Amino acid sequence: MGKNEMPLEGVKVLELGSLIAGPFAGRIFAEFGAEVIKVEPPKLGDPLRKWRLMKDDTSLWWYVQSRNKKCITLNLKEKEGQDIIKKLAKEVDIVIENFKPGTLEKWGIGYEDLKTVNPKIIMIRISGYGQDGPYSKKPGFGSIGEAIGGIRYLTGYPDLPPVRTGISIGDSIAAIYAVMSGMMALYHRDTKGTQGQYIDVALYEAIFSLMESMVPEYDQFGFIRERSGNTLPGIAPSNIYRCKDGKYIAIGANGDSIFKRLTQAMQREDLDNEEFAHNDGRAKKMEYLDEQIEAWTKTMPMKDILKILDKYNIPSGPIYNIEDIFNDIHYKARDMIKDIEVKNFGKLKMPGIIPKFSKTPGKIKWAGAKLGQHNKEIYKEKLGLNEEELKKLTEKGII
Repeated sequence: MGKNEMPLEGVKVLELGSLIAGPFAGRIFAEFGAEVIKVEPPKLGDPLRKWRLMKDDTSLWWYVQSRNKKCITLNLKEKEGQDIIKKLAKEVDIVIENFKPGTLEKWGIGYEDLKTVNPKIIMIRISGYGQDGPYSKKPGFGSIGEAIGGIRYLTGYPDLPPVRTGISIGDSIAAIYAVMSGMMALYHRDTKGTQGQYIDVALYEAIFSLMESMVPEYDQFGFIRERSGNTLPGIAPSNIYRCKDGKYIAIGANGDSIFKRLTQAMQREDLDNEEFAHNDGRAKKMEYLDEQIEAWTKTMPMKDILKILDKYNIPSGPIYNIEDIFNDIHYKARDMIKDIEVKNFGKLKMPGIIPKFSKTPGKIKWAGAKLGQHNKEIYKEKLGLNEEELKKLTEKGII
């Protein structure tokens, strides 16, 4: 393997999804070298092209979400479009889709249909509730998956209604599971010499999988975890604290030795006693300890508090907004904000790639492409269609 190669070079992915979950999975595959062919409806394209802040009539989010992908247009609702999908399916390892269950079957391009043309194909199916079960036919968005999966109920303060996390975390978690499971299936296929399979990723289940100890706690004690703001119930101290300049700092001093060092940093040796030596004792006086810590943080600006906490090796950090992130020396040192050239646009800053590989790192080759930008490359070079055929398909609205 050459030094400039990426770990997924040679893997071919067909992305049929739109908006967030499916395309985010496709983005991760593409960042690490897979050839990802993204299919969009002719004329309109993926709705994400028009989401949130836009420049030159295109969403800035689009340039990030679709980086490194080859974008083609194709009408999946028409038989000629479905025939083309089957031809493309012969050429790829993985298909990603996030339509409502049953939609691809209705169009004749479901897993069983594509398996007949390529038995080794792996189809990753992302949906709100999964491919079966009583809710499977209901429309599902990430926000609904977050609600039914348990995270919304836990997010916020106990005396206020549940809130969202501020990002589409349900879609993103499902996408990460999609990539992980796709690589597992690919490994199994290629090392065991087996055929392909389909993978059923439900948004609500992706969130539910993160719910820590809630299932056994309810099973054994009937305990229902509630919203707790910024605290960790039963674990102390761990919270955010206001500083003299009005900024907030997060401090995690819930380890016994860490708490001891915090009392030294605060010059509050009176808190270093048998009552607070272990977490069970501190948890009983959580509010009292938080009051004492914030009384101390309010005496100095955040940067001075951080210096003291760093000196005593206490986990802590500022609450960053995006401007803070742009100016942070560690983000810069870790190459987490990249300048990428966008045609007719100039440089655009976008997030760097994680995780970081020592020998075969991912890279950003290009920003999200224009609608249909790779039609000729894919249809002519990969499928062998000629100019006359392409012209007819365009006139019919197929591509």
